Amino acid sequence: MAQYWIYLFLTIACEVTGTVMMKISNGFTRIVPSILMMVFYISILPLFTLALKKINLGVAYAIWSGVGTASIAIIGYLLFKEQMNPVKITAIAMIIIGVIMLNLSGVTHG
Repeated sequence: MAQYWIYLFLTIACEVTGTVMMKISNGFTRIVPSILMMVFYISILPLFTLALKKINLGVAYAIWSGVGTASIAIIGYLLFKEQMNPVKITAIAMIIIGVIMLNLSGVTHG
């Protein structure tokens, strides 16, 4: 079962890295980040498909989007000096709490 969670977190890592590469590519004007963005985004499909063999779709997608969104918000603040305020911090905390609650609700299928 743990391997399916590894697939899900690899999916998230690829999505987050691809999104960072999208920002760095500067609208496809920088070739290496543009290529890396495509590689990471293409990698998402098989990894997420494998994760879905044992993790419910709704839960897997909620975790993927929640952790991805929170990660990108934090990376945006740390790497790209994007604004962070109490509302954004609260929203990120709520996303993390939601992911924890989903994990506690029973997330696998046969």
